[in-house]
Amino acid sequence: MKLRYKIATGFLVLAVVSLSALGIVLSHNSACGPAPVISGDATLMKAIVYRCYGSPDVLQLEEIEKPTPVDNEVLVKVKAAAVNPLDWHYMRGSPYIMRLLGAGLGSPADPRMGVDFAGTVEAVGRDVTQFKPGDEVFGGRSGAFAEYVIIPDDRALVLKPANLSFEQAAAVPIAAITALQALRDKGQIKPGHKVLINGASGGVGTFAVQIAKSYGAEVTGVCSARNADMVRSIGADHVIDYKIENYTENGLHYDLIIDMVGNHSLSKNRQVLTPDGKLVMVGGATGNWLGPLIRPIKALMYSPFVEQEFLMLLANMRQQDLKVLSELMKTGAITPVIDRSYPLSEVAAAIRYSEEGHARGKIIIKLE
Repeated sequence: MKLRYKIATGFLVLAVVSLSALGIVLSHNSACGPAPVISGDATLMKAIVYRCYGSPDVLQLEEIEKPTPVDNEVLVKVKAAAVNPLDWHYMRGSPYIMRLLGAGLGSPADPRMGVDFAGTVEAVGRDVTQFKPGDEVFGGRSGAFAEYVIIPDDRALVLKPANLSFEQAAAVPIAAITALQALRDKGQIKPGHKVLINGASGGVGTFAVQIAKSYGAEVTGVCSARNADMVRSIGADHVIDYKIENYTENGLHYDLIIDMVGNHSLSKNRQVLTPDGKLVMVGGATGNWLGPLIRPIKALMYSPFVEQEFLMLLANMRQQDLKVLSELMKTGAITPVIDRSYPLSEVAAAIRYSEEGHARGKIIIKLE
């Protein structure tokens, strides 16, 4: 027994030491490194970069090498970009698990920032047939906070609807795809469904309200009183001011809840779901360590014992979904909501505002 006890203790100590070492590695922030040397004959462009993790103060406007498209790639001159929570999660390297999954240990693996963009095709690789120079496009690709971005032609890139400005188109990719996949793929929305959007005035929420209406749903939006009129104007049938009314206690029931906030427990949400209703969780949790994982873990443990479904969404940027959204915008079924715009030189201020969590719709970066 003593030998077994010693062996078990040894394994326990080893596990604790290993986890502690991993925690130290994951949470370590290296000092900001210098900009790389660029050859004298390189063509340059302005871009936002970050060479260490931290607050928006780590973001720098620098001149870096302009990319050149090869084979199946498209070079886009960016006219507008959009800020997403994803951007400041990468900026801070938080939650720390992101660093282990490719964001970079100690410092960013990719110093470029931004994903959503809209602009004009400047050049294409020899194998590209979908796009040509001069096309107005929008899509999603790492490095969008820059004068130019390069993207394979079969990725998240589509033609911009003529009835949309570049700023409106840039607002679409991450937020609207997230809303579409939450409603259609996870929520399996159907005409006549009663749908509640918790966080209806934010980037994802404003698209979710409109997309749900396009499916013929009866939509309830949860937001603050100052955003109520805006949420009604984009199609919500009912609006709940979360400061004075708790949607889990008003006696109403919903076929589908899209939750961007996470301010009510799973059990409370279950009480207002129909017997075969679904709760789709989109973000909402915070923390550097286990915070973002707690709700999904609880949902996995809870789901086998109840009829309703509790689902977590990690959106996938797909070209086909951008085409679906483009058609909805052409018909006027959805219109991007823009809170405010910043120049490229003020991306840090834009991200500070995004982190406050009070944006009405999307925050845009305008390029000349």
